[in-house]
Order: sequence, then C-alpha cells, then structure tokens
Amino acid sequence: MRSRSLSVAWGYMGAVIGAGFASGQELVQFFVGYGWGGLWGTVLAGVLFAVFGGLLLFWVNANRLNDYYDVLKSLFGNRLVYIMDALLAIFLFLGVCTMFSASGAVFYEQINHSKITGIGVAYIGVLMFLMTGRQGLVKAYNFLVPIKFLLLLIVAGYAAMVGSKVALAGNVIPAHMLNPPAADWVLASILYVAYNFALAMVVLSEYRAVTSRQEGISGAVIGGLMLGLVALVCYLAMLPSMPALIHYQIPMLFVAGAVSSQAKMVYTLVLWLGILTTAIANAFGFAQRFSSVTGLGYGVCLFLTVTMALPLATQSFSVLVATIYPLLGLFGLVIMIALTYSLIKFGMGGIMFRTRWSLGKFFKGG
Repeated sequence: MRSRSLSVAWGYMGAVIGAGFASGQELVQFFVGYGWGGLWGTVLAGVLFAVFGGLLLFWVNANRLNDYYDVLKSLFGNRLVYIMDALLAIFLFLGVCTMFSASGAVFYEQINHSKITGIGVAYIGVLMFLMTGRQGLVKAYNFLVPIKFLLLLIVAGYAAMVGSKVALAGNVIPAHMLNPPAADWVLASILYVAYNFALAMVVLSEYRAVTSRQEGISGAVIGGLMLGLVALVCYLAMLPSMPALIHYQIPMLFVAGAVSSQAKMVYTLVLWLGILTTAIANAFGFAQRFSSVTGLGYGVCLFLTVTMALPLATQSFSVLVATIYPLLGLFGLVIMIALTYSLIKFGMGGIMFRTRWSLGKFFKGG
C-alpha cells in the first residue's frame, strides 16, 4: 500500500516539476522575488498542493471518475464540459510543443548540440514511455521522478548550505524584499498552485484505476508536501543571489554553476528530466482524449500527437511560455474554485474525516 501511495506522489511531482520549476524561473517569479516573504510562500504552496491534491483524489474516488474528462464533467456539468475539455486539450497539445522546444533549448545552450537533436530525443523518450498507455505513464514517473527529486534536492540543498559562496560579490538583497506585505506572497502562492493544478489534475485522475481511495489521497497529500519541500530548498539556494538572479533565464543553472561545473552538469540532467516528465503528462492527456473523440487507437493518436507538435517545437521556448502559461494558470484557478465549490456541496465534514482516516492508515502501514 505504501509503495502505491508513493507512486501517486511521484506522479504528482512529475506533473508539477517541469521546465519552469526545475529552471528556477517559476520560483523566482512567485517566491524568491518576494524575499523573505517567499519562504512562507513556499510553505503555503506546499500545504495548498497537499490539500487540493488530496481533495481531488477524494473527489475522483467518491465519484468513480476514470480520467480528466470525467473530472471536468463532474465539476462543470454536461454543457460547460465541452468548452473546458476543448480548452484543456489545446493547452495540453501546446504543452507538448513547449516541452519539446525546451528540450531543444537545453541541448543547444547547455551541451552544445543542435536544437533539433534535443527535440528529437524528447520525441523518442515520450513515445518510448507512453506506448503502453496509463501503465507506461505510471512506470515512467516511478522511474524518472525519484531520480529527478533526489538530484534536485542534493544540488539545491548543497547550494543552499553554501549560499554565501554562491551569491554574487557585493550582492545585497533590497530592503523591500526583506519584509514584503503578506498579501503579496499569499496571493503568489495561490496563483502558483493554480498555475500547476490543471496538468496535475490530468495525471492524478489516472491513479484511481491503480490505487485504492486511501492510497490515492495519502499519495497526493505526500506529493504535495514534497513539492513544498523542494520549492523551499530551491528558494533557499537562490535567495542569496537576488536580485541579480532575475536577469538569468535559468536561475538554478546559474546557482549550480556557482557551486561547481560538476553540479551544473548534474542540474542540467535534472532540468531535462523535468522537461521530459512534463512532456509525458501533456502528451498522454492529449493522446488519450484524441483517441476517445476520434475512435482511433491510442498508439496511433500518441504518434500523431508528438509528430504534430514538432513544427511548433522549433519556435522560441520563451515565447511559447509567455503565451501559454498565464492562460493555463487562469484555467487551473477555475478548476480549483469549481472543485472547492463541489466539495462544499458534497459535504466537507465527511471529506475531512475520510482524509484523516486515509492518512492514518498510510502511516500505520495498513
């Protein structure tokens, strides 16, 4: 039971720790930019990830939902679901394009290979892991995410411990970052979780078929808390180099490079694994819906999905992110609000009781 709960946790983390998270760019924008207030922001984000992840898995199990389309239908009804489904499908497809483009950028900028090579490696990796469908998704995350998680903690943790050496000479944190208004970092935390929740929903909704209710809820809560831990460690690693850090496209690579060239190489792998796991989530979600709508086989739809993404993948990574991600964040916020409203109608008392019971069962090893 415990291993299956951890499988859910890896899936949750795999969906969230993508190119933006691993690069440090998201964390700078949402947390590090708020100075010391961002520390509490990362803690709050971890709590929100845990709460909403657990509530989503409760909702999925209580209503016996099989995939993200069923989740959307349960939250928005028979009329609005078509609009929400179409919007999310667009975001998922563009997410595949964006992650392929990010892979190309990493290969070109960090390891001196062509962008086409980086796109091609990600293309093959997604096909290889997802050909078996849901089982491939779960196995990919069980294999890739623990590696990514451990390497990320090691590099960021070491950088945080030697932060004074990583900081730029003469770098001083501005006074306004030392004690920012609480409303600023609280809002940033909420928006950050919303920004990541739509894709997390796509992945988490797949785990009802392979876990029990208590395993799913426990795994989502644990995954959310682990996301908060990673965000906190990365925050502590980057804060000493503020505000100069905001000028770097990949802040965490700068921090890792300041530690050593070996740390930078390891973190380049972390960054690429983040890109790959996010590409896997997007491609799986879109291919699954593509197959359901068209009646074509899942394997055919997967191949068409990743192949159709190639032309857009050659576009600028930064342009794709700036265009797509703010809209995805708004979409995620709508889903969180709808989930909260639906759960209140369903009965929060029963939810909290069942969640506590599930966590108790998990930690007792039952």
